[in-house]
Order: sequence, then structure tokens, then C-alpha cells
Amino acid sequence: MTEPGTDATATELARRPTDEELDMFGLTHTGRVRKNNQDHFLIASLRRTVEIHLTSLPPDTHWPRAKRLAFMAMVADGVGGTESGEEASRLAVERVTEYVTQCVKAYHSHENNRDAAFSDALADAAMQVHAAILEHAHDDEEHRRMATTLTLWIGIWPHAYLLQVGDSRCYVMRDDQLIQISRDQTMAEQLVDQGILTRTDAPRTRWANVLSSAIGGHQAAPVVTHMEQFWGQVGLLCSDGLTKHVSDERIAERLRTMTSARQVCQDLLNDALEDGGSDNITILVGRTVRRTPS
Repeated sequence: MTEPGTDATATELARRPTDEELDMFGLTHTGRVRKNNQDHFLIASLRRTVEIHLTSLPPDTHWPRAKRLAFMAMVADGVGGTESGEEASRLAVERVTEYVTQCVKAYHSHENNRDAAFSDALADAAMQVHAAILEHAHDDEEHRRMATTLTLWIGIWPHAYLLQVGDSRCYVMRDDQLIQISRDQTMAEQLVDQGILTRTDAPRTRWANVLSSAIGGHQAAPVVTHMEQFWGQVGLLCSDGLTKHVSDERIAERLRTMTSARQVCQDLLNDALEDGGSDNITILVGRTVRRTPS
């Protein structure tokens, strides 16, 4: 027997959050050591036009037009020298936005095997961006070593997809538990898998910062993860400028006590800077906050 109000509660939990119920913020900082910032980020809704909420890209960047279909956030951490890394991360954010717009359209046009088809399309988008950056680098001697990480969250309520290349991370906090969704694509992680390094020793070796997979690098191995979204869930994307200095335990503590996405991004940035800020730092946080009808 169904208790009174159960159906209404289920309907409320299943509904898509409105724009006013999305609390999101992102920031990027050069850090205390680096002279230039090679990170770029994007938070956007896919509508009839791409509505840019926040980005570090130039104001004259052109974005594709699309129906209102999804929400996305991404972090790209450039490598390969100051100018090369910055350009690689910028190109990755621009190009993947174009490809993903088409992927989301395809998602809504396929009813059968939708998740698998969309995951394949996202991985293909990453490889197209990889090829484009390789071609760009080949044509420009100064940018031969340009490459970047790419971590992209696509939310198509109640589903979500994570596309990752490199070691920029994605965390989800649900029921006060912090879960790392992404897996670092580094040489250290590979050595752990082979039993050569322990999980404890890996972060302290020189291999911890050597990417085994990168957009524009020697190899790109995109990984797509499909998951469900829930009300009250908190998501965090970041470059390794945060995780080099701030432990998972500290990140979890900050997210549990957050009052807003803006506040927690700033607090986490301050934590990383106080610990040394040895790299560029980019942090994106988003959550759903149910509004009571007036």
C-alpha cells in the first residue's frame, strides 16, 4: 500500500532542476609559483545558443548554436611550455564544445542503445580534438609539444557522463561521502597497476606528474563514465594544482560544510595557495538546491 504523498514525492525527486536550482561556480588562479596560467575552464548550458556562465577564454570566442538540451562543465590543464600549454587547453575547450553540441543532439535523436552510442560519441569527440591539436602543432614549430588534459561533465538529467583524458579530476559527494569518479592517467598510476609502486608511494615519485594520456600528447585514451544524478549531489572538477596541495579528506570537509559553490571554490583555492600553490589551480563546483515553491 502506498503512503499518502509518496507519488508526489517521487515525482518531485525525478523532475529536472530549474536554472534557479543550480548552484555553480568556477575559478582559475595562476598559483604562487607559475608566471602564466595554462588552465582553462567552461561552465555552460546547451540551449538554443550555448549560454556561457563563466569561462577564462577570451570574450571574442565564438560558440556553436544548439537547443536547450544539457548542462556541461570542463577543465583543461595545458602542458608543453607556457604558451603551448595555454593554447592547447584553450583549443581543447573550444573544439570539444563544438563537437559535444552535436553529440547531445544525437543523444536526443536515438532511442535505442542511447547510453552506449553517446559514450562512443564523446570518446570520438575527444579523439577529434586530439587530432586537431596534433595537426595544429605540426604546422607550428613553436607548439610541437603542446598538449592538455580534458575532464568534461555532461548532465542530461537524470543522467550524467564524464569524459576524461589526463589527470584533471572529477569528484562527486553524495550522502556526505566523497567519491573520485575519474582515474588519473599518469605513469605513476600505471606503475601502481603493475605492482611496481604502492598507492602510498606513487604521489611522491617523479612519475606522478607524467601523463600517460593527453589530448595532443603521444597517446590519448579517452574514458567515458555513465552515472545517475541525484538531488543534493555535489560535483567538483579540478586541475591537479588543487589536489597536489589539498587532500581528499580536506576537500570532503569543505564540501560537507559549503554554503555556496562560490564560497567553497574560494576556500579550496585558499587551501591550495596556503600550502604552496606550486601550479595553476582550477576548481569548478556545482550542486542542485531545491527551491520551495512560493
